[in-house]
Amino acid sequence: MPRSYRNIKMYEKEIFEMRSKGVVKRKICEALGFNLKQLTNFITRYNTAQRKAAAGIALMKKGRPSKDYVISEADKVNELEYILARKESKIRQLEMENELMRDFLSHTERK
Repeated sequence: MPRSYRNIKMYEKEIFEMRSKGVVKRKICEALGFNLKQLTNFITRYNTAQRKAAAGIALMKKGRPSKDYVISEADKVNELEYILARKESKIRQLEMENELMRDFLSHTERK
């Protein structure tokens, strides 16, 4: 029995129109003929891509890049900005932990 394959991205516009109208995922699946799991995975992947695009993280294809692949300066800048933001976030987290430890030790009258 051959499988009928339909790319869910072709139905992206219809899916999000129905979602904006408040239609439940199960009803969308019934209307378009997809599994609930397929729809859930598609929405998760779409939201992840949108978050990365909003944060300025370059979306890259999986796998080994082709031989003629050239990284643009904008991609390099975006990647470095992301790395710096993560480092600054980690530093702030460690500073907070350090401050909490100091407060704890001062309240227990230790030094």
